[in-house]
Amino acid sequence: MTDLDLFGRESEEEAGDGILGTGGPDAGSDGVDPNAPLAARMRPRTLDDFQGQEQLLGQGKAIRAMLDGGKVASMILWGPPGSGKTTLARIIADMSGTTFVPFSAVTEGVARVREIIAEAGTRRRATGRQTILFADEIHRFNKAQQDAFLPHVEAGTIILVGATTENPSFEIVRPLLSRAPVYVLEALSARAIRSILDQAMADSRGLASMEVTGDDDALNFIAEAADGDARRALGVLEAAAHLAGTGGIVNEDVAREALQHRYAAYDKSGEEHYNLISALHKSVRGSDPDAALYWLARMLEGGEDPLYVARRLVRMATEDIGLADPAALGHAVAARDAYHFLGAPEGELALAQATVYLATAPKSNRVYGAWKAARRRARETPAAGVPLHIRNAPTSLMKDLGYGQGYQYDPALEDGVSDQAYLPNEVAGSRFYEPGDFGFEKTIAERLRWWGERRKKG
Repeated sequence: MTDLDLFGRESEEEAGDGILGTGGPDAGSDGVDPNAPLAARMRPRTLDDFQGQEQLLGQGKAIRAMLDGGKVASMILWGPPGSGKTTLARIIADMSGTTFVPFSAVTEGVARVREIIAEAGTRRRATGRQTILFADEIHRFNKAQQDAFLPHVEAGTIILVGATTENPSFEIVRPLLSRAPVYVLEALSARAIRSILDQAMADSRGLASMEVTGDDDALNFIAEAADGDARRALGVLEAAAHLAGTGGIVNEDVAREALQHRYAAYDKSGEEHYNLISALHKSVRGSDPDAALYWLARMLEGGEDPLYVARRLVRMATEDIGLADPAALGHAVAARDAYHFLGAPEGELALAQATVYLATAPKSNRVYGAWKAARRRARETPAAGVPLHIRNAPTSLMKDLGYGQGYQYDPALEDGVSDQAYLPNEVAGSRFYEPGDFGFEKTIAERLRWWGERRKKG
């Protein structure tokens, strides 16, 4: 009994869309719809055609070994757009002889999941054939919706292949991660994308019928501008070919016209947001102004809120520079105020100036460390009393009780420092702040040593 007999129809995904070579009603002799976008027409059909991801598909590597062993299991494919997640899932289904059923977590809901699972169960009982449920954008499902997959993955009713551009650690429920290991797909190299473009120019599924030619500079430009996204690269190439016309030449000017604008790959609320702010922070901490400026530019070009960046610069000034250069905090706050006053693009220069200042300032996290240590000690001794001699004594009763008695006004003394204690007995002798040897903290260290010697004499 065929799938058509079972369900009274042959679904589009089971019939194929040109990827597995069966095509639809408008497909040509090679099973490819000539009206489909170039990226769809050129989708690889075998692992030999697949570009990149050698870390997963090379001999002996995880997914290749799984396929060679004839046993396909559930998995999560995590990678940037255009890295081949959907194509790889289709190839896995083709090589393993399983039915491929795509599902979008953006446009479909749990009801469709239940329908697919019911069909998969019927198919498995009737034909013994397994079903790969390909859940695109699986991170768009909430935790309860993701839980709907669990019993069916565990029972083997479906093989779940989820695709996501977001970090699974944050977006996929832990029980699902324990049943579906994560495989990381990397952005394609410019070299791999150039190979894809060359194939598209010469292949009958691609642009061969248009007889266009592309010069090296143009194709290399497209490969670089795609930022690792093969689908984007093929879209630009197709637009450039139509601009050049049949028999025309795709040169760099045509390629630039087809590209129009190169948008930064940036997600203000996703993992890349945190990756880039981490890179900026660590570049400032590492005293590399060039790297710091680059990451600042990447964030602003990607559409990050400049005032968010400004707030992070203020934090860097206190956390990583501190009293090694007390002026750093003033520069960071001034940059925030300047941007708030000027807006873009003028205010961006203030952020750049502050970034360079912080990156080139001497570094010290001694105040940061001292504050953490003091807070920890305060939590440990929440009831330690304030020494009587430094208590406020606004009433006669308090004075009679010894409040403020014996207090010495340090600035009035000859050396400007007394030998009186300021910590409670439970914390006496604690040192939270130890200045470093760089910048202004070197001066602070000398002062503290001098004051310490005077206190001992007293």
